[in-house]
Amino acid sequence: MPAPGRIVLKPRRARPFFARHPWVFDSSIAAIEGNPSASSDVEVMSADGRFIARGLYNPTSAIRVRLYRWDEGPLDIGFWAERLDSAIRLRTALPTLESGPTSARRLVFSESDGLSGLTVDWYGRWLVARFTGLALFERRGELLPILRDRTGAEGIVVRTEKGIAAREGLPPTAESIGEVPEGPVEIEEHGIRYRVDLHASQKTGFYLDQRDNRIAVASYARGRRVLDLFCFTGGFALNAIRHGGASEVLAVDSSVPAIERAREHAAINAIEGVTFETGDVLLVLDRLRSEGQKFGAIICDPPKFAKQSRDVEHALKGYLRLNLAAIDVLEPGGILTTCSCSGLVGRELFADLLGQVAEQSKRPIRILEQRGQAPDHPVSASCLETEYLKCMIVRVD
Repeated sequence: MPAPGRIVLKPRRARPFFARHPWVFDSSIAAIEGNPSASSDVEVMSADGRFIARGLYNPTSAIRVRLYRWDEGPLDIGFWAERLDSAIRLRTALPTLESGPTSARRLVFSESDGLSGLTVDWYGRWLVARFTGLALFERRGELLPILRDRTGAEGIVVRTEKGIAAREGLPPTAESIGEVPEGPVEIEEHGIRYRVDLHASQKTGFYLDQRDNRIAVASYARGRRVLDLFCFTGGFALNAIRHGGASEVLAVDSSVPAIERAREHAAINAIEGVTFETGDVLLVLDRLRSEGQKFGAIICDPPKFAKQSRDVEHALKGYLRLNLAAIDVLEPGGILTTCSCSGLVGRELFADLLGQVAEQSKRPIRILEQRGQAPDHPVSASCLETEYLKCMIVRVD
């Protein structure tokens, strides 16, 4: 069945799309034929008339077409079911993922699973689906029943985010399908229990992408006094004690609800030795420096600093200031774990920033590990923008 619309690219703009990059921006388009409506199927053609791919159109978004298949087959329910099945098979085959009624994992990772505009996390018996593209949101009536059928989930929370919704023409949404508890659900990761609010505004509720990094960072904590900055609900801090053997941890976050939940997590796991503090991280670091306090290991996992390209320069200045302030309270020979979840700040750029930190602090920095997101958040070789998380474990002398 032919698509109702056709997108013709400008000359010399087709190469990324033949290579299966899924985003066609307005700046690459020469002509739109057939008057396609929002969310309708379109065929994308090169300037010389060659078929490239089939996708879904959005006249509101800077991403005018999200591409899904590189043959001329239909974008029908059978196609979506196959894509979802493929995503689930991948997670089932990953050797490091825990399974069980309280396990948690990313089930669908948007472009990396060929489902641009949809991210799904699985928390025990429930799913959280976050839509970032209009066309798949409007097909949620087809997609979500498939997910429930394949996973046996009791219910699904459906979410969109305010900023993305405005750019994509999505309605702000917080709805649920099936039976979803009002209160938090309990998950377990590396033998530590957490309570996750599926309705919370924080992405899909929990930072599953740092799963393996929490254990890796903990291995450097033995016998050290640890400072956990932007601790959220305590994942790094609790692992530093339970699995790392840290002598004590000070965990800081500006969010009162996050700190309350972190204290709850420490209590339900009977983990002692962590002090939780609510406060602005930079102000807390300034106070610790003035008091002459030192730590043997520091974890710095801030929120995204660069949401759009124009934010990158400001973000780099923010990362520089933050890391300089952190190593001011790091003892010689200490371990700094510094993270960036800003996809627009690439790995090489982030590593270069550490060189600036070394230069300005006059302290040698050696990178021990360069880590990223957990494997249930795979990176698409056709869309390297799916690599967003950088986690650098460094020694600072």
